[in-house]
Amino acid sequence: MHNGGIEHREGNVSPRAGADPFDTETIAYGPSGFKGLVAAPYIFGVSLLASLAGFSFGYDQGVISIILTMPQFHKVFPTTAPGSPTYGFSTGFMTGMLELGGFIGCLFFPYLTDRYSRKWGLSIAVVIYILGAVLQTAAHNYTTLVVGRAIGGIGVGTLALGAPLYIGEVAPPNIRGSLLVLEQFSIVIGAIIAYWVSYGCRGIESEWAFRLPFLLQMPSALIVGIGIHFFPFSPRWLCMRGRNQDACEALARLRRLPQEDHRIQQEWKGIIADVTLQQAARAKMHPGVTGVTLEIAGWIDLFRRKYRKRTVVALGIPFFQQFSGINAFVYYAPIFFKALGQDTERALILSGIVNICQLVACIGTALCLDHVGRRNLSVWGGVAMGIPHAIMAGIVGKYHSSWTSHTGVGWFGVALIYIYVLCYGFTYGPLGWTLPAEVYPSGIRATGIGAAVATNWLANTCIGFSVPQMQVSIGFGTYIFFASWCFIAAVFAFFCVPETKGLTLEQMDMAFGDGAAADEREIRREVFKEVIKVSTLSS
Repeated sequence: MHNGGIEHREGNVSPRAGADPFDTETIAYGPSGFKGLVAAPYIFGVSLLASLAGFSFGYDQGVISIILTMPQFHKVFPTTAPGSPTYGFSTGFMTGMLELGGFIGCLFFPYLTDRYSRKWGLSIAVVIYILGAVLQTAAHNYTTLVVGRAIGGIGVGTLALGAPLYIGEVAPPNIRGSLLVLEQFSIVIGAIIAYWVSYGCRGIESEWAFRLPFLLQMPSALIVGIGIHFFPFSPRWLCMRGRNQDACEALARLRRLPQEDHRIQQEWKGIIADVTLQQAARAKMHPGVTGVTLEIAGWIDLFRRKYRKRTVVALGIPFFQQFSGINAFVYYAPIFFKALGQDTERALILSGIVNICQLVACIGTALCLDHVGRRNLSVWGGVAMGIPHAIMAGIVGKYHSSWTSHTGVGWFGVALIYIYVLCYGFTYGPLGWTLPAEVYPSGIRATGIGAAVATNWLANTCIGFSVPQMQVSIGFGTYIFFASWCFIAAVFAFFCVPETKGLTLEQMDMAFGDGAAADEREIRREVFKEVIKVSTLSS
């Protein structure tokens, strides 16, 4: 074991010992895409299990839409009934507490996973999530329901952050993108299943009409919390804890190859080098600072001058993602469709198609994201989302009291909602997760992603709280509100978002004009020399 954290086993020298130890993306483990998934069933199984955390996230978001329309639910929680004087506030507050809990959860989860591992972090998140689900299922008063939603939100927020973190760290480079898309599919599929399960349960005459959908949140989360321990720890986390040999063994198990394989050796050294780089970068920025204090210092770093432009983009895109209005339709779609003149039954069926549109858009995203580019999607996506909202404001404002004689216009409004959801899914849906991961240098990337997810949840909380009351108070003004934010997003993207696809550290500096990675490049050279020196001496 060497002081720099580089460990080398005698006789395991890679044939490519002179290669850049940071370059793990070119390692040939097999084909990419669908063929790569078929060729790697073990890692596909690991990632599929972890992605059930995303399924739980989607389920928790999708389950509430129909429950909010159930008379059985209104009977137990009368303040959420449409005729209640506090309907707007009570409904929004109860719904928004899930998002507020998610915001709280993603603040402490990075520290939890760094200290106790990605696997145990997921298991702890599952325990919190199950506690929230139990409270929601058993609640007999509004306060208990709200507390259950908040605790469940903490669990689902940490699950939503923990699953892609684990998948990204165990997946081989050739299929990492496909496996992370699997996480997005799981979220949307979870929301779809939750919606139609709730739709089927609404015919139950007792309170189980809404208690059963709440109860069914638990199985997928339990499978993740228990099943994840049958698979290896993240090799990256093991290196972070100084367990480099364990990391090599875990990597070999994940790749189903012997530790002596040159690809295992190259990827192993790359992980150690990158971890060493991040630790050295943070030590240089905050000498002598450790523990929670270092975590706080890392969050403050995001707003220092040299990172400020990147942070504006990394936090701005998730903010606009939510203020474009997507979760207004995910949570309250039946309310919007009824406001377009649809009867209750038809509004419920139309609402179920919203998440199916998102699923279709996920497929399109996987095909076009790396071809169109981030800047074009952010600029034109804002325009494309804003136009349906603007048209909706006009027709709802003119025809809101005469839908029976203008049914064609009502159906046109339904089509506009679906067009908006598809535009969102193709553009800002993936951008809210893609851009924050690309814009930061390695030393602060994890903190930057955490801040972006926290922004997403906080903005989501605002939407969950406010939309029911907006529908009651300003009607068609709700669409003007969302259209305005979509067009502002386009202007923001035009002036602030550079193209980041495939850029190196040096090119990213040029794109943002800030030189933020200059210090990291010097540290990177030193770590590179150390890894090459160790490999050369050992050979």
